[in-house]
Amino acid sequence: MANENHVPSTEEADWKEKVFESLSLPALILTPDRRIVSVNRNFQKKFGKLKEDIVGRSCHNFFYHSEAPCEIDFCPLSKVLADRVGHTSLRRVMGASGKEAWEDRVFSPILDDEGNVRYIIESIRDVTKLKTLEKELVGIRAFMEKLVQSSTSGIIAANRRGRILVINQAAEELTGYSMEQAQKGEISAMGLYRPGEAKKLMMLLRDETYGGRGKLPCTRTTLVSAQGEEIPVELTAAIIYDGNREVGTMGIFNDLREKLAHEERMNRMLARISQAEKLASLGQLAAGVAHEINNPLTGILLFANLILENLPPEDPRQAEVKYIIDDANRCGEIVKNLLAYSRQTSQNKEILHLNTLLENGLSLIRDQKLFMNIDIVKDLSDEMMLIHADKNQLGQVIINLVMNAVDAMSRKGTLTFRTYRDKAAKKVYLEASDTGCGIPKENLSRIFDPFFTTKAVGKGTGLGLSTVYGIVHENGGNIWVKDTSPEGTTFIVELPLYQVAYEEHAPTLPPLSQLPGKEPASL
Repeated sequence: MANENHVPSTEEADWKEKVFESLSLPALILTPDRRIVSVNRNFQKKFGKLKEDIVGRSCHNFFYHSEAPCEIDFCPLSKVLADRVGHTSLRRVMGASGKEAWEDRVFSPILDDEGNVRYIIESIRDVTKLKTLEKELVGIRAFMEKLVQSSTSGIIAANRRGRILVINQAAEELTGYSMEQAQKGEISAMGLYRPGEAKKLMMLLRDETYGGRGKLPCTRTTLVSAQGEEIPVELTAAIIYDGNREVGTMGIFNDLREKLAHEERMNRMLARISQAEKLASLGQLAAGVAHEINNPLTGILLFANLILENLPPEDPRQAEVKYIIDDANRCGEIVKNLLAYSRQTSQNKEILHLNTLLENGLSLIRDQKLFMNIDIVKDLSDEMMLIHADKNQLGQVIINLVMNAVDAMSRKGTLTFRTYRDKAAKKVYLEASDTGCGIPKENLSRIFDPFFTTKAVGKGTGLGLSTVYGIVHENGGNIWVKDTSPEGTTFIVELPLYQVAYEEHAPTLPPLSQLPGKEPASL
């Protein structure tokens, strides 16, 4: 049993005093009733008080000039007495210079032989620098968080196992996944790519000859969204190192869909410009060739017909002369197409209704047997769709589109015409849809090229669609393939909508129902 009457010797007391004084932190010794019984030199130095001015006072009186003990939530001394273990308290105080300071106060119990708290040592550690640094780090972290979240590029960071640690708002919108889903493990970094793509990118990241150690320069790849959509992106990535050890990866993603769509529009525009330049130069060539051929061709036909008239009916040479005449007539058709292609006739523009133009164009097709096995469907708008154009030229456009569709359907199927307008854009549209075999993808860019044809030799000149292209553009319009597949093809002809500046200058037109050609042509 411990001796309750044990009294420390002078040597023991002196030793304990030296230990207490040697503490590097300001410290004081309290009794359980909160009386200060001793303070070390560092404590006196910190507060600028002598020992005799401190000892005997209560801690709450000395620190806060209060006669009442501190609240339990504020001071852990009551917990130390109850638990007989040490406790700490972080406090914000005013420093000697009047600036904010932070102290970490540690309360450590001194137990007697019975295990009861006899004294409490309170030491004070100035943690102002640490707290300031902590606040700065919190501020930097918050700033970095805002920086990452405000980026218009998608940013994703993951650990070595592919677990996503950071995904900003732009990346959430791009992929369709949220940070909550990433935290739950519903998606990993590898799951954002097509199978095998993540492994390929990691190989590039580790290839020092590609972009440097742990760096991936701007690379095109494909992300797979939460909805399964494949999204083309531009990726810049890096491996995150701790020393020489890989601890994670980070990627910056930029959506390429809009950029690629813009590039596609630019390519189509450049193709149209190139096509227009090609047509202009070939038109001049075609006109010259047609005129040069036309004169001798006229002589061949004239003299061949004279020979045929002078041959007796039973003369075997009649068949040979007829071959000459047939081939010469075919050459004549080619010359006519060349002249039409080069448009060596003057324009005669007039105001027409688009539906009237279509009906007139269909009525010009003389060979009605072509349509014996073809259904003609007309979906024509009743809106006022006036155009200012050459009726004869655009009639040739209708004929060429019909003949092209008939050939594509092998003279059996459905040919649908649709008209409509976009008043805001000041455009009218004519769609021609067939149920033919479609246009092969490799031929799409060449269908308007002069002399390009997929027909057998002797079956076509390849001037039909190129002539259509030239006529439509000459009348201020445009033509393109809306869609094509093995189930059919749809061409769109776009023409400017004619609008008069003032009502009093408007031409007097009969009602739409009375316009010539309003009734369907007999096909």
